[in-house]
Amino acid sequence: MTTDAERLFLTYIQRNPINRQILQLAPALGVSDWWLTAGALFQTVWNVLDGRDPGAGIRDYDLFYFDADTSYEAEDAVIHRARELFKGLDAEVEVRNEARVHLWYEEHFGVPAVPFTSTSDAIDHFAAKTCCFAVTADEHGGVTTYAPHGYDDLFGRNVIPNPVLAPRDVYLTKTRRWSTEWPSLNIQPWPTVNA
Repeated sequence: MTTDAERLFLTYIQRNPINRQILQLAPALGVSDWWLTAGALFQTVWNVLDGRDPGAGIRDYDLFYFDADTSYEAEDAVIHRARELFKGLDAEVEVRNEARVHLWYEEHFGVPAVPFTSTSDAIDHFAAKTCCFAVTADEHGGVTTYAPHGYDDLFGRNVIPNPVLAPRDVYLTKTRRWSTEWPSLNIQPWPTVNA
């Protein structure tokens, strides 16, 4: 059952024409368990709430998928197909196989990651709960949302840490940029070890 909050979320994210185009085109990519996620969604909502251009400050558009073939070559082939599929968009669409994240996460972020079991599992591990949103679409235009922590904090502009994987410095780096770009945000501190 679709809630009022979910309907409002979908209305807001679709005010960003890049989001609409990605959702229309992505089924043709032919990958499993794909979701448009992260800043493409929550930053669009912040922009709408602040009365800004819906795409302002969004650096890239993350499209995650999940494939048991964790070879670099398989992911690279999908990235090349995506580059061709999305070439008409005035945006960078970053396509990544979330089944591969554990292979490079520690080198990139300094902490090990266990293999994710699905794309939604990967989304559950974002540095902030307020980032844990995703939308997918079928070839007929039907959309499905994923919002494990609900919409209240997103609409309230509250950024809540999610200390399940990402280290504190990742959260701090992201929130520093976000607070400059969206000064209306209420950023909660990273929890202390003894909390």
